[in-house]
Amino acid sequence: MNQNGNKTKTVSHRGAGYRKAARQHLRESAETKLRVADQCLDAMLAAADLIADTFRSGHKLLLCGNGGSAADCQHMATEFVSRLTQDFDRPGLPAIALTTDTSFLTAFANDSGYDGVFARQVQALGKPGDLLVAISTSGNSSNVVRAVEVAQEASIRTIAFTGRGGRLADMVDISIAVPSTNTNHIQEAHLAIEHALCHLVERILFAACVESARPQLRMVTPQELSNRVAEKVRFRARKLS
Repeated sequence: MNQNGNKTKTVSHRGAGYRKAARQHLRESAETKLRVADQCLDAMLAAADLIADTFRSGHKLLLCGNGGSAADCQHMATEFVSRLTQDFDRPGLPAIALTTDTSFLTAFANDSGYDGVFARQVQALGKPGDLLVAISTSGNSSNVVRAVEVAQEASIRTIAFTGRGGRLADMVDISIAVPSTNTNHIQEAHLAIEHALCHLVERILFAACVESARPQLRMVTPQELSNRVAEKVRFRARKLS
């Protein structure tokens, strides 16, 4: 057990090289996230607002991506349908990962090709007013690009999580482009972005009821938000007078 509480074993002569590689990976990953904080915050806030508006209007979130990005889709959908943390309880929010139905995915890919597996689901499940989150580290995944094209034809808004470059960034309503070309670090940053968005959306949509001793959470209506802003303006005006 070392001084930080981590269990360790004696490092072999090869261990120094492994230690250096692990440290370098972690540092580069952290540096990528710091660049996201510097360069992507406006896009993240806009995305949080759009996701919240989608849920508030009674519509749903669809998500698509391949490989690690498919796992991100399932992770993010889970956070919305379940919850991000146990200390912020709230109703579930409608989010569907288009990466989980293996019967459909294998049937359609076998019969019609893999490029349309997400587009077909967007066409079948999506409605005007819904929102598609398209995840591709390269920004060029053909099945994700096709899903975005179908979404736009159906009046479904679109957000992309990408890296540096690729087609998706110029196609969607909001693009969160991680400033990196390293797939590993882009995916690691995407996960942090997804958690941050879930955190923001929860707090945009829900507020504690003061009537209960153990606060329950409810959705804040646009009128309530307007009233709160107006009250703040009146309060500031009284202070200045």
